[in-house]
Amino acid sequence: MTSQVVENILQALAAGILAGATYGLMCVGLGLIFGVMRVINFAQGDFMMLGMYAAYYLFASAGIQAGFGNVVGPYVAILLSGPLLFLFGYWIHKLLISRVTGQRMAGLEGEGHSAQLILTLGVALVLQNGGLIVFGSVLASIRTPLSSSAWEVGPFWGDDISIFVNRSRGIAAVVSIVAMVALAALITRTRMGKALRAAADNPVAATYMGIDIDKSYRVAFGLGTAVTAIAGGLLATNYPFHPYIGLDYVIVMYAGVVLGGLGSITGAFWGGMTIGLVQQMSTLVLPTQLQNAAIFVVFLLIIFLRPQGFFGRAVERT
Repeated sequence: MTSQVVENILQALAAGILAGATYGLMCVGLGLIFGVMRVINFAQGDFMMLGMYAAYYLFASAGIQAGFGNVVGPYVAILLSGPLLFLFGYWIHKLLISRVTGQRMAGLEGEGHSAQLILTLGVALVLQNGGLIVFGSVLASIRTPLSSSAWEVGPFWGDDISIFVNRSRGIAAVVSIVAMVALAALITRTRMGKALRAAADNPVAATYMGIDIDKSYRVAFGLGTAVTAIAGGLLATNYPFHPYIGLDYVIVMYAGVVLGGLGSITGAFWGGMTIGLVQQMSTLVLPTQLQNAAIFVVFLLIIFLRPQGFFGRAVERT
């Protein structure tokens, strides 16, 4: 009985780490947008939905399945969906979001956040209902043979305990971590990343230094959209999706970003990781239907003890 309990705990822990890595990448996209632009984007879940469908149609209809097969093909399609959604996010910002952000809104009460809320909610509604018209209401999924197979880790303690790692989720976790590291390198070590950080810290001073703030914001919005789209594609290899799936995950994204600390990209990843761990570990003692309740109980406890989040600053930036 003891070995069975230990095995269940280790299995839930492994599942939580795998799910948390994908959630973390999902949260990083939103964290990047908020960290650079201070935009409250309620359409982020629907950008993720578009990433799922982009990967789905690239895999099924663009020759990727025939060229790369059913094992490698889905991940090629998922990675290619990132640049597509980057362009989509870039132009959404240029045509719409830029009207309610940036220097033109700095003098308004609350820096124009009311307009941002209404606009992004409107974009979300358009994407949801447009997706229903274009894609239909039938559930879709990016099926791969890896989704129904697992690696066995162990056995440990003789032959009593083994951990089974779903191959699709394991690869999704690895891709998420690599994407997170690549994004962190882009932000910290490139000229573009320095421009993004300057635009986030002090837009006025960055403008005097010759940085195009509007372009930096468009790039940040596009990158945030692309990262979340890739996370959505990875999620789609394990779960079916539909045009309204963004509603199920946008609250999870915001919870992860707040847990990690507003403005911290690394914190957003660890916030998503925490959500994944709590979600899976809670199944040991709670029914599956109460997973989200467990997430927000832990969320409230952490925010009560550390209001600024894991990596947030205790004071506001000037």
